[in-house]
Amino acid sequence: MPGENLSRDEARERAALLSVEGYEVSLDLRSAVGGTDAGPRTFRSVTTIRFRSAEPGAATFADLIAPSVTAVSLNGRDLDPGAVFDGTRILLEDLAEDNELVVDAQCAYSRTGEGMHRFVDPEDGEVYLYTQYEPADSRRVFANFEQPDLKAPFRFEVRAPEGWVVWSNGVGELADGVWKFAETKPISTYITAFVAGPYHYVTDSYERVFEDGTRLEIPLGAMCRKGLARHFDSDDVFLVTKQGLDFFHDNFDYPYPFGKYDQAFVPEYNLGAMENPGLVTFREEFIFRGRVTQASYERRANVILHEMAHMWFGDLVTMVWWDDLWLKESFADFMGTFSMVEATRFTNGWITFANNRKSWAYRADQLPSTHPITADIRDLEDAKLNFDGITYAKGASVLKQLVAYVGRDAFLEGARRYFKRHAYGNTQLGDLLSVLEETSGRDMATWSRSWLQTAGVNSLTPQVILSAEGRVTELAILQEAAESHPELRPHRVAVGLYRRSPDGAVERYARAEVDVEGPRTIVGELVGTEAPDLVLVNDDDLTYCKIRFDEGSLAALRDGLGDITDPLARALCWSALWNLTRDALMPARDFIDLVLRFAGRETDIGVLQMLHAWANSALTHYAAPEWRGEGGRLLAEGALRELRLTEPGSQHQLTWARFFAAVASGEADLQLLQGLLEGTAKIDGLEVDQELRWAFLEPLAAHGVADEGAIAAELARDDTASGKRHQVRCLAARPSAAVKAQAWASVVESDSLSNALVEATIAGFAQSSHRELTAPYASKYFEVIERVWGERSIQIGMDVVKGLFPSLQDSRETLEAADAWLAAHGAAAPALRRLVLEARDDLARVLRGQACDVGTVD
Repeated sequence: MPGENLSRDEARERAALLSVEGYEVSLDLRSAVGGTDAGPRTFRSVTTIRFRSAEPGAATFADLIAPSVTAVSLNGRDLDPGAVFDGTRILLEDLAEDNELVVDAQCAYSRTGEGMHRFVDPEDGEVYLYTQYEPADSRRVFANFEQPDLKAPFRFEVRAPEGWVVWSNGVGELADGVWKFAETKPISTYITAFVAGPYHYVTDSYERVFEDGTRLEIPLGAMCRKGLARHFDSDDVFLVTKQGLDFFHDNFDYPYPFGKYDQAFVPEYNLGAMENPGLVTFREEFIFRGRVTQASYERRANVILHEMAHMWFGDLVTMVWWDDLWLKESFADFMGTFSMVEATRFTNGWITFANNRKSWAYRADQLPSTHPITADIRDLEDAKLNFDGITYAKGASVLKQLVAYVGRDAFLEGARRYFKRHAYGNTQLGDLLSVLEETSGRDMATWSRSWLQTAGVNSLTPQVILSAEGRVTELAILQEAAESHPELRPHRVAVGLYRRSPDGAVERYARAEVDVEGPRTIVGELVGTEAPDLVLVNDDDLTYCKIRFDEGSLAALRDGLGDITDPLARALCWSALWNLTRDALMPARDFIDLVLRFAGRETDIGVLQMLHAWANSALTHYAAPEWRGEGGRLLAEGALRELRLTEPGSQHQLTWARFFAAVASGEADLQLLQGLLEGTAKIDGLEVDQELRWAFLEPLAAHGVADEGAIAAELARDDTASGKRHQVRCLAARPSAAVKAQAWASVVESDSLSNALVEATIAGFAQSSHRELTAPYASKYFEVIERVWGERSIQIGMDVVKGLFPSLQDSRETLEAADAWLAAHGAAAPALRRLVLEARDDLARVLRGQACDVGTVD
């Protein structure tokens, strides 16, 4: 039988053959505590599956990834585990019409964040468990049919160590030492879940009375490790949760269908969050141990609402196969921001979406691996890699445009019909398009072909012709596409004209909406208006495109970007300028100059944080190597200047402090950081809490100022799970060949580190100031990645292949080495080749940017 990488064809064949009536799963997790970790630590998993076969006598297989299977029986007939189980699948032959499969297995606890993850808290020695499955890791916990279209109700029971609490999708009760959970609605295997351990747990409730007088009561819960309890602002989590439930009930006309609503913040989590119905899991970094900006609270609120939207888009109605992953992720990404802006205090969420979320999409859509929003997912490895900027952020951007195209009311009415028509079922693209056609009267097939079934991003550039009197005689929008993806799409856009007012502000004085079609579109409504200083072709961010500028507009931005009063327009201009830099159309030093001159006036904290990230990336990657030293000095000077000028104690001050630490490299800068750590230096209003201490310590370690003893002393101050991750990162950041060798070996040659510590080690290893130290690992990388990919879990494989690609060895030689590996490894796993191809493309883009920065780009 084939291995664990289930293909779409196999899933289709199995779905045509089987229908699943129900699961009963019994887990014994008492082995999570005590004993030693010599060899794989396992737990007992007993699964009973009742299912029907459309063809009696046929054969199929169940999925299970486990160290061993004790017993298998099919319809009362004992099967030899050694004969039917190959490590990933259980062969099932001679099926009856009605079948009962019982599998008794020993499943392994995970340290990679996949399956049943086991975490030991270094602070108090407590053990915490949680599960994470998407797309296909529930088979690491119990035997099943691991594909989204074989839904079924689940009954779970769990034996756990004494004193523990266990949570699952349904309400649980402890009786005679066993946690028994209410049967779920029909759901897919990948959204079943468990959380178990001595978690800190708080409760609340949500109530709603509908127009017909019926009352809905939803028990709410939120949990985290005991060590984080003192930092847990559960009141704010519950506030956003209730606001979200109000919004979705107001707009979806379908009551929340899964009973309770628990939210678990768990350690060493690979994702942002996961939409398990009734038991949503989040990375515990959303519990803030130190002072953070409002952007962090906004991000958490967005994720809470994104996962809540999944209760309808994804859990209630689920895609047939991962080809239509966008049916849940694009909608959740869009609805997360939509609901946040309309229902919570974070009313500027669309600015963050335009400036932050869409930048992820623009990058992904220009990679050689770009794909339509409705992707071609051949197997589970393909699926794992398609949780990307296209499926999430581009899809959400396209849905934002769809709302502008069909209207808000038609869009939401389409969603309501979609839920009622397909509740507890599985859907494909056509199912959604049909209800939207019903409610909007629009031709959704044509829209879908342009936006969902083609790849690539268009560029829109204004072309302005003025009369002798200084008025617009013609304003056109030019649409372009990359040669590799030449599709020109219909865009509903707003065009804004801006000029400087007598008081110096740059403000919009004219606006027109127009449907862009083809390569050139005239905006007739703006003919006759006074000449603009700036033309913004996607004002209000209605469509998904790269904004370009005419020469006059670009000159106006160079002179007065910070004078634009509208924060969304300003954010759109910054995003467009960053795209110009990445496309080698603006020198990196020019972008850095704009940041130095105007970022200090940025009022939106999320935009400011993105500007800092982009400026650092421009310096590290896109600036000419011979200018990096000068550029770094300028950025550090500018960051320190703004740090001292910004309002004491403000979130802007905190943001500039973090940026200063990120770019500090000169002796005086490092002395200041050390003084701030030791308390011998102060900046008025800046509170150096524990998280900020680690942010200051890493550059000190990277530049050889802080040694192993200093790092150990900091860990003694913060001997927690978070502190351990920071310590590992700082240790790997030290400027020593021996340190780099040890870090490399711990990640590449050993699997002893957990997923979180692998991530921390890679981050410390890859310091931009250590190009010479890490140069010897460029050739080693290409020697080991195929072996690593084959030996490690896909999550760790992805972390290693992406994180250790020699991107800092930004030379033609590295590019040729990547090309040589790709040419010599045509038979390597497609997912591995994709990751290398993407990193190679990023490097080629970097080299073009560097050429632009010295004026030698082709």
